[in-house]
Amino acid sequence: MNRITHLLQVQYPIIQGGMIWNSGWELVSAVSNNGGLGLLGSGSMYPDTLKDHILKCKKATHKPFGVNLPLFYPDIEEHIKIIIEEKVPIVFTSAGSPKIYTSFFQKHKIKVVHVVSSLKFALKSEEAGVDAIVAEGFEAGGHNGIDETTTFCLIPNIKKHVSVPLIAAGGIATGAQILAAQVLGAEGVQIGSRFAATIEASSHEKFKQEIIKTKEGDTQLTLKELIPVRLIKNKFYYDVVKAYGNKASKEQLEQLLGRGRAKKGMFEGDIEEGELEVGQSSALIDEILSVKDVFKQLISEYDKAISNAYSL
Repeated sequence: MNRITHLLQVQYPIIQGGMIWNSGWELVSAVSNNGGLGLLGSGSMYPDTLKDHILKCKKATHKPFGVNLPLFYPDIEEHIKIIIEEKVPIVFTSAGSPKIYTSFFQKHKIKVVHVVSSLKFALKSEEAGVDAIVAEGFEAGGHNGIDETTTFCLIPNIKKHVSVPLIAAGGIATGAQILAAQVLGAEGVQIGSRFAATIEASSHEKFKQEIIKTKEGDTQLTLKELIPVRLIKNKFYYDVVKAYGNKASKEQLEQLLGRGRAKKGMFEGDIEEGELEVGQSSALIDEILSVKDVFKQLISEYDKAISNAYSL
């Protein structure tokens, strides 16, 4: 047991990223039932949908689970009210200042973990009193940091300057990478893309198939003028590239993005016109597995990595 497993009351220091359109109650409860921490992706849920998924999680698992809460979400006050009413024990906040809600959640006995992409925001998170920090390198899928700092550089730098428990994220999909993150100073890992390509993920089957087809170089961080996001290179991505070539303004990029494009891609299965958010670790993912089998694979790879390390 380390500080992360103790804090989150889990068997393994493995957190499933709260990915929009992927992280419904079936995925979340399966991760928690297999010894990790499942996180509901509230950024793609209306308040009544979030409440429904929380209630279904409670029926499907007696183990801890949490909610990933993007702080820019328009219905955030309603989400917070539901989280408190339903006594969700853990909240992972992102995309905003940790000062706003950390102490408020903690007064309601809710543990707060904040997601950052730089040392600057890690220090602000520690100052705000968060219980732990997720440091996410730019290899990660979905919304991301502007500076393009890799996980291998980000984790040891933050570890050197903060004392709260640290969770590594971005580009992690194997047991060997979990061990590497721990060697660099992380006490846990947050994994997204590997869990997106599971049977239990709420995303569309076509999106899952795109993940396992993705090879090295098939994803790219883009749209930094709006909110940086790592995407699979599909037709929509190349429309964005063309717009940049035509020197599109921020307003023109917003118009091109429109509304609901992530839902169109990941949830509805429009693999040409939708946003397909996935990390660089997708190149390491070759099959859609059950959550149970993902955990078996991660643990087996982790144990093998330890043996290999000793042999060196």
